[in-house]
Amino acid sequence: MKDLVADARSHIDTISPAEAHEAMQGGDMILDVREPAELDNDGAVDGAVHIPRGLVEAQADPETGKGNAALTSRRDGGGRVHVLCASGARAALAADSLKQMGYDATVIDGGLAAWKKAGLPLRS
Repeated sequence: MKDLVADARSHIDTISPAEAHEAMQGGDMILDVREPAELDNDGAVDGAVHIPRGLVEAQADPETGKGNAALTSRRDGGGRVHVLCASGARAALAADSLKQMGYDATVIDGGLAAWKKAGLPLRS
């Protein structure tokens, strides 16, 4: 797993939680790839789109007709997607996949732990 994450990180850019929060206010998307139980237990970023990591590629494919409209509208120049998970590993894998699918995707450096440390808002 470490090698997969390291490889994914080598292909994508990172953004700080504060920069991602500011970018979301300007219209960028935050995509939270944590599991539903994590959202319930640890809190969630208000306004983020939530798609568990295992479903990202299916939800990002506009050709299936079953994709997440908020996400698929950002493909091919429709806006940036900043991916969040607990620490950054799942987000790196998801962002790398999204980039390969035509999205402008970054990873929120440090994940939710860094988001909380920066004192950024969460809904509980």
